Amino acid sequence: MTNKIRVHSYESMGTFDGPGLRLVVFLQGCPFRCLYCANPDTIDPIGESEATDPAKILEMAVDQKPFYGKRGGITFSGGEPTFQAEKLIPLFEQLKSNGVHICLDTNGTIVSDHVDRLHELTDLVLLDVKQINDERHRSLTGLSNRNTLRTAERLNRKGIPVWLRYVLVPGVSDNPADLDAWATQFAGYDNIERVEILPYHTLGVHKYEAMGLKYALADTPRNTPEQLESVRALFASRFSCPVLVN
Repeated sequence: MTNKIRVHSYESMGTFDGPGLRLVVFLQGCPFRCLYCANPDTIDPIGESEATDPAKILEMAVDQKPFYGKRGGITFSGGEPTFQAEKLIPLFEQLKSNGVHICLDTNGTIVSDHVDRLHELTDLVLLDVKQINDERHRSLTGLSNRNTLRTAERLNRKGIPVWLRYVLVPGVSDNPADLDAWATQFAGYDNIERVEILPYHTLGVHKYEAMGLKYALADTPRNTPEQLESVRALFASRFSCPVLVN
């Protein structure tokens, strides 16, 4: 493993990105420009990241195995981790050979042979499908959702376990027709083990200020409990797997 990986930061004992306790590795680089991005400092391919020897990440993951229990492991997030798919493949192979459970937190927009191989080495994919309506997806992220939907189909065809995620942003991704279409699109997939509704938050706003950037959704209200429950009930009526607000 010689190709270095651009790492933005780490989180030890994370409980949000996958099952159990996890080492979360936030990687640098992302093709999306989401209006609500909580990590705008990870978008640039270089940024202020550290060029990291994959052996260091492997060592950290193996050293922390006693804390993972039966369900935990390592999660690669970002940014968009598949942005560095080719460099991650040897690391994923080493993690698998050491019995470390691997999660990949992805928006699914990068489609390639290297990403396909990465999926095959992944125990669980956290797939964030931000909008089912392509025009609104472009307005939200700057890109089409075509590749994300292709990724979802390929994961289902290969039987790779998925936790499906949806960020519910008032006035941006809460259109009732879009929510219904989103649920209809994926309800028949056999590989979806869980659906997570992620409430809108502004925890990353301070980063925009520090970077001298304007936060586009500054006037967007928070979700109400009633709105979150309404969407949870809608999704729960379509999916046979657990549906929860995370």
